[in-house]
Amino acid sequence: MKRLNITFSALVLMFANFVPAATSTPQDVEHAKSGHEHSEAQLQAMHVHEADEAPHEDEQAVSQPQPEHDEQAGGVRLTDTQMRLANVQISRLEKRVYQSQLYAPGEIKANGYSSYVLSPRVDSIVVKRHATLGQHIKAGAPLVSLFSAEVASAQTTYRLAKAEWQRVQKMGKGTVSEKRLLTAKAEYEVAQSQLVAFGLSSKAIEQSADIPAEKLGEYTLFAGTSGAVLSDNFAQGQRVDAGIELMLIADERLLWVEAKLSANQTIDIDEGTTAQVKVNQQMYPATVIQEAHTIDQATRSRVVRLSVKNNQHTLHPGMFSDVYFEFATEQKVLAVPEQALLRNPDGDWAVFVQDEDGELISTEVELGQRFAGFREIKGLPEGTKVVTEGAFFVASEQAKGGFDPHNH
Repeated sequence: MKRLNITFSALVLMFANFVPAATSTPQDVEHAKSGHEHSEAQLQAMHVHEADEAPHEDEQAVSQPQPEHDEQAGGVRLTDTQMRLANVQISRLEKRVYQSQLYAPGEIKANGYSSYVLSPRVDSIVVKRHATLGQHIKAGAPLVSLFSAEVASAQTTYRLAKAEWQRVQKMGKGTVSEKRLLTAKAEYEVAQSQLVAFGLSSKAIEQSADIPAEKLGEYTLFAGTSGAVLSDNFAQGQRVDAGIELMLIADERLLWVEAKLSANQTIDIDEGTTAQVKVNQQMYPATVIQEAHTIDQATRSRVVRLSVKNNQHTLHPGMFSDVYFEFATEQKVLAVPEQALLRNPDGDWAVFVQDEDGELISTEVELGQRFAGFREIKGLPEGTKVVTEGAFFVASEQAKGGFDPHNH
């Protein structure tokens, strides 16, 4: 305060040097001095008053009530109505045996045990087709008519052998020797067998003895099984070699799935192991029927073959699929549905745990084996209440409050 008085006095003296003496009176100086001292007193009183009010403001801030979910970081409370409308389900963790999964890419294949490959047994020329691609046919239906010079020659031989055999039979044993009878019979049977080997039916062979000469060499191939025509690699008038595939007939009610596992995969997949085959977002149950013991040199993979029912004809050979093999766990473990897992702000996996007060708290967990629709978790004791359905809604409600589960 003394410093302020001295300073003010100096200012008064300086001001007095510039202002004429007639205008400066002792009363004015004293009045200014007293006014300054009064202002300083008021300023000091204001500072004291503010210092006195500061603790009261702090006390008011401390006593102000906080939001309910600030009591525990990351917690969120839901009403019964919210949980019902959002279908939020809470379940206790319980150890039990689950079905673990092993993934492998696969491809739908025709059932090789019930398929029928149509092919000529002798070099021929395609005369006419009787079935088209995708057509469902029954066993014994005509598929394609062919012409072959070798078949024509065999039919001619058959006609002569049959006529000779019938002639000697009429002559009887007293007219012809036993050797002649045996020779005629053998030649007839050989000629007949030749036509059978060429793929002619019994009816076609019988007709070979009476058909016109211009029809010799023509023969028809028939379906050996019921099914759908999966391929027809030929055109009318085309010359085809013996053994070439003309058509593939397969019964699509039971198909194969060839799953390709890594050559380094050491797990044993026994016959009868169940699996789920996923095609176009649809799941189909399948069963392992075979396992290859060799490695594919091209893909360096091990093939496991499964059978899958296709009663609705929604699967077709050539379609790619995802195969999930299922294995039962050796020990009981804790697991939650896949939809119960969410990423926390740190990028770690977490589930919502319900505490004793009913608050839902995001709790970090460690993941284990993958099961059919479930995932093993570690870090929580058995009996813990967790959100098993509706976790996304809980996370959205948590985000609305702007609270960090880790209080960062």
